[in-house]
Amino acid sequence: MKTLPIDLALQGGGAHGAFTWGVLDRLLEESWLRIDGVSGTSAGAMNAAVLACGHAGGGAEGARESLEKFWRGVSEAARFSPFQRSWIEMISGRWTLDNSPTFLAADLAMRVWSPYNLNPQGMNPLRGILRELIDFERLASSPIKLFVTATNVRTGRGRVFRNAEISPDVLLASACLPSMFHAVEIDGDPYWDGGYAGNPTMTPLIRECSSSDTILVQINPVERPGVPRSAQEINNRLNEISFNSPLLKELRMIAMLHQVADPGHGEGAAWARMRIHRIATDAMLDLGYSSKLIAEWAFLCKLRDEGRRAATAFLAAHAGDIGKRSTLDLDALLEGV
Repeated sequence: MKTLPIDLALQGGGAHGAFTWGVLDRLLEESWLRIDGVSGTSAGAMNAAVLACGHAGGGAEGARESLEKFWRGVSEAARFSPFQRSWIEMISGRWTLDNSPTFLAADLAMRVWSPYNLNPQGMNPLRGILRELIDFERLASSPIKLFVTATNVRTGRGRVFRNAEISPDVLLASACLPSMFHAVEIDGDPYWDGGYAGNPTMTPLIRECSSSDTILVQINPVERPGVPRSAQEINNRLNEISFNSPLLKELRMIAMLHQVADPGHGEGAAWARMRIHRIATDAMLDLGYSSKLIAEWAFLCKLRDEGRRAATAFLAAHAGDIGKRSTLDLDALLEGV
């Protein structure tokens, strides 16, 4: 069977990145899809790096195994985390921390004290997991091109790191929420979460990859019905808007360039041939910001299974369109942007 090159664009979103794990797990079952490049931010960056390293060592099955090991490691590391569901949520079966006394106390504390006060040693349990699971020398030579975004604190600009530049610090910087972790220093500059600058950054997939098809895995809802009224609802919506805004603006730029690009000349040819597809789920509308901190294995598996379901539905509806036309209606998505 003839293979078709694709690129992947993976959003960040804490534990919600397990949805992306499920999408990738399903796509890796399709031998006719060949991954050319992956752009990821925050949890999307970690999924991307784990996938590329596992793939370089063991093909699609190696990538699937590595992704499961990573998310198991995340769950085990969070076993003694202070962010646990309260008995109210457990009894009701709700995946939220909104009624957790520890979460509410920590949320208040983070508005008064910085992570330099609350976590003076700058501990991050993900560092050990990344060092254990990712061979960064192998990653540097992986045939899958990686693009990881982090936000330079000093300039406010996003920086895109490529295969040979990626290290545990780069991945932790891409996922560095400034209210929870120390800024990560790289090459003398401090970095925060890449979602503030590009979630994920799309441009390198067009300029540096040969594929004409990009599958965007989006985990932050673009639209949410109603007006948020409670403090939790307002924080949830602010979080979604903040981490979608860079992506929507970049997609708007891509849509405009696509309209004026000349398919026969230079870089314009890359813009003109680009096709965008999206895998997302309305299930995220039932989840708020606090659930991004829940790493219970049952929750991660629930998100993984939803990701597999969404990817299966996408393939059933659009497999024949990949390589031929876009399946994401950019005009509808970007109306008013």
